Amino acid sequence: MTMQAEAAPRFVPQSATAGRTHPLLWWLALAALLAVAIWLRQVLAANTDVSWLLTVGERVLSGQRLYVDVIETNPPMAVLVYMPGIVIAHALGLPVEAVTDALVFAAIVVSLAIVARILKHSTVLQDLPGWPLALLGFAMLAILPMQSFAQREHIALIALLPMLAVMAVRANGATPSLAAIVVAGVGAGITVAFKPHFAIGLLFGIGALAIHARSWRGLFAPENFITAAVAAIYVAMVVARFPEFFTVIMPLARDVYLPVGVSALALLERPATSLWVIATVAAWLLKRRGGIDAATLLLLSVSLGFVVVFFLQRKGWTYHSYPMLALALLALGYAMLSEAPASRHSRAIGIGGIVLLAALFSQSLLWFLAALDARALQPTVARLGPHPAILVISGEPAFGHPLVRAVGGTWVSRQQGLWVALYVKFLRRDGPLGADRDAVLDRYAAREREMLIDDIRQHPPTVLLVDNLSDDNTGWLAAHPDVAELLKDFREVETINRVTILARRQ
Repeated sequence: MTMQAEAAPRFVPQSATAGRTHPLLWWLALAALLAVAIWLRQVLAANTDVSWLLTVGERVLSGQRLYVDVIETNPPMAVLVYMPGIVIAHALGLPVEAVTDALVFAAIVVSLAIVARILKHSTVLQDLPGWPLALLGFAMLAILPMQSFAQREHIALIALLPMLAVMAVRANGATPSLAAIVVAGVGAGITVAFKPHFAIGLLFGIGALAIHARSWRGLFAPENFITAAVAAIYVAMVVARFPEFFTVIMPLARDVYLPVGVSALALLERPATSLWVIATVAAWLLKRRGGIDAATLLLLSVSLGFVVVFFLQRKGWTYHSYPMLALALLALGYAMLSEAPASRHSRAIGIGGIVLLAALFSQSLLWFLAALDARALQPTVARLGPHPAILVISGEPAFGHPLVRAVGGTWVSRQQGLWVALYVKFLRRDGPLGADRDAVLDRYAAREREMLIDDIRQHPPTVLLVDNLSDDNTGWLAAHPDVAELLKDFREVETINRVTILARRQ
């Protein structure tokens, strides 16, 4: 039985107030949100991973080989997605960070415009309160990410939204246009290319709608095949162009990166989890009386899929939770906007929902704001001379990035930091792991140290930072005289928040 025959989901016209609002006011509201989003990009520190990946992209464009001359644990899409911004910025002589942010803002606008066009041409969905939903979506994509702006999860969700719109149209018994199908499939394929496990979110949505419709025909929608084709083409490209990802990086990730994580209990205690639960339950309660419609079900099920992804990754980092939380908040907002108040009681519930959404959004902003901010180091490093060659002895990447780019310096090492040493230490926190396992970890740590020594010899640093805030890295240098010997010709300049800044003696 098809969805259309089983039960047409209830969508209600926008409220009379929304209908009387002059279009100019909506455009002004959007401009205000954009201004806030742009302002945030100026006052917040650049994202550590994005800053590093921009450096990786520049090195690759200069001729260095990814996974050989520059080491990155993520699949190539993590680097390739930033290439257009780097190329454009270099061609125009503009800051790479500014161009990258501008491209992400453009992607947000384009994605939302495509979603609006897809939904507008569906006769079932054209009575949705378009402007309020558009503003809500823009806030979720442009403001909510805070420190996670332009992260892979952020861009992946932007690319996924047209697919969700097409799925909602199909779930309501309509047929999307061919152009919409192609764009949706390509966007979802890009999402999966970032990290294969992002497919879990998409599969949860497809499965939930199939169960709701009591029909599995949605599994064979053409956009799903386009998604699979794009993902397959990407994998073939990685095999052909970046074989070291499989021979070098995947074993390293398997043995060192993936085993490190926090417990399920610790993930449950993360603010993102409680915020997600409250938003999800609230959306369900708002829709319970009239029945959960396909759009609400889709947003909540895809969000649940990304909860699974969050727990599978086991790191508990803020940006890992962005898709699940953004979609849950979007579902709550949609549940409120698609229900017209029919009585004083329902109006009171609607006002309560608005207050709750605002509170959850505010708390989510604080969650996504959490990040190590090392900008206090920049003035001292900048005074040591133009274009310094910088090395940081630390497994915490935030001390080196975005500092090196902010001061116009050069990053000495071929990788983001001494993360292998840090992860090995974490894995051994409770003692030895066994002769074979310890031998494997020792080889990875020794290889990381050998690469560092080679990097120092080929590109001698002029500025050295030793981090004793996140870990005892002075002790690490003392335990590895082969590295310390190469860095003996430095004088201490200043210590800020237990990070010692040293400069090479003239």
